[in-house]
Amino acid sequence: MKVKTKKDARKRRHNRIRNKVSGTADRPRVALMVSNKNIYAQAIDDTASVTLASVASKKDECLNVETAKRMGSDLAEALKGKSVSTVVVDRGGFKFHGRVKTLVDAMIEGGISLSSKEEK
Repeated sequence: MKVKTKKDARKRRHNRIRNKVSGTADRPRVALMVSNKNIYAQAIDDTASVTLASVASKKDECLNVETAKRMGSDLAEALKGKSVSTVVVDRGGFKFHGRVKTLVDAMIEGGISLSSKEEK
């Protein structure tokens, strides 16, 4: 399949990631979506098909790394409330820099550890 647009390329990268990453109740998958206007993050238990926690940027706030940092700490608090300490990150085909990296770093600072083990 020939890549025609940037969106197609991101979808192909995301499919490759999703073939390797899956979430459980003990180690949910944190799915990230970054657009030009918003950031969304949700912790998903793929075995039960349930969203455990989610955060999103507000409409009126500017979209920058400070917003991503706040969202990462909010998601870490929500996951700690559900007694989750380890997650696996699904970056959604986006590059791991800028807002994505800041959000994940804020989760780590909030006490959530990342799982390096990729299982399906």
